[in-house]
Amino acid sequence: MTSEFVLEAINREFPESVLSVSEPYGMLTLEIKKEDIKKVIHHLKDSSLQINFLTDITGIHYPQNKEKELGVIYHLHNMMTNFRIRLKAFSKRENAQFDSVTDLYAGANWMERETFDFFGIEFKGHPDMRRILNVEDMDYHPMLKEYALEDGTRTDKDDKMFGR
Repeated sequence: MTSEFVLEAINREFPESVLSVSEPYGMLTLEIKKEDIKKVIHHLKDSSLQINFLTDITGIHYPQNKEKELGVIYHLHNMMTNFRIRLKAFSKRENAQFDSVTDLYAGANWMERETFDFFGIEFKGHPDMRRILNVEDMDYHPMLKEYALEDGTRTDKDDKMFGR
């Protein structure tokens, strides 16, 4: 199975859903419309493409891009042909909700909870959307790029020691 074959199959079934295509490091990577991401994943799993293993779900935060500030990234794998694909979908921060894929892949349960826990992205239809790794009363999502990486007031470090 080749990237071209899979891309053609997706474009044939969902001609308006693919927003961009790239192939970094040889992995087909598609940006899909937010409202179509679950339909595309369902098609990849249940069609003859048999991309039937969900490797990972994670979030991403681009604070400088208000139209596509939060995103969800899905890594899928066909174990028979060793074909991998990466799907991305983006949303504004105010409406950071995506359809849950727990009904397609049982393993998505904890992956979606982790993405919610660290990025604040909610998954509609998830059976148990609550924090999984951080404490329940935590009032922020630690992977959002909202805080400075270093304390600018520190005087006990010398940047020359770190190659800067």
